[in-house]
Amino acid sequence: MIPPFTDIELDRFRDHLYRQTGMWFGETKRYYIERRLDERLAATGAADLGDYLAHLRTDPGERQALVNAFTVNETYFYREEHQLTCLGRSLLPDLVATRRAGDKVRIWSMPCSTGEEAYSIALWLLENWRMVDAYNIEIVGSDIDTQALEAARAGLFGERSLARLPQSVRDAYFEPARRHRWKIIDDLRESVTFTAANLMDGPGLRDQGTFDVIFCRNVLIYFDDASRAVAARNLYDRLSPGGYLCLGHTESMSRIDDRFLVRRFEDAVVFQRPGGPA
Repeated sequence: MIPPFTDIELDRFRDHLYRQTGMWFGETKRYYIERRLDERLAATGAADLGDYLAHLRTDPGERQALVNAFTVNETYFYREEHQLTCLGRSLLPDLVATRRAGDKVRIWSMPCSTGEEAYSIALWLLENWRMVDAYNIEIVGSDIDTQALEAARAGLFGERSLARLPQSVRDAYFEPARRHRWKIIDDLRESVTFTAANLMDGPGLRDQGTFDVIFCRNVLIYFDDASRAVAARNLYDRLSPGGYLCLGHTESMSRIDDRFLVRRFEDAVVFQRPGGPA
């Protein structure tokens, strides 16, 4: 039987997870931490937490498994739909005003969880933005959780994920699969690229390139002030000049990084990197 974790051991573990992900779980999340640690220790056969932390130093696969165990993948299609409306009614018309037909527009969903976030962008644009075929829209979904990314690429979803989609959208873009699940059609699944990315890893994020619009929703709530500042800097760097950042409805960039402009549109408040064409 694995002995109970001491306060010192848990603090040491919290520091490790924080350095890896930027996420901070305080004392109120003690049960959450202990339950997931118990699972990882049992999976690796570690005798105690010290043994497990030593194992982490030599096993990159387990380091990733640990990160996967602590990520939160609560999402569904058309979440915070008002931002999608804002994307089509305000953000994209502004961005393409100085572009020619066929030019590329890059949109990033980070974190994308199990795919609903990124696929929602593709679905909503196909259904609601009449200019969608006039431009080369590239949608990238990224996450630190590799298991979530595997699920996203598979494109299989349960009834709860689809609950807010209009029936016409479900009929057009999903096919019934086994065990009361639905599979997104191949054409749509192949239109979104999924990549592994860590919001705390600025150098690693450069491989993603820059984007015209970034959806980064409901992740900063798990960060402290210091890791929020790092995330803000990295998001700013990944935005093209004049590009837009959409956060969760409880999140704001105003107190984190004053380089972003606050833009109040009809449907949503978003944050913009200054610059771009006049």
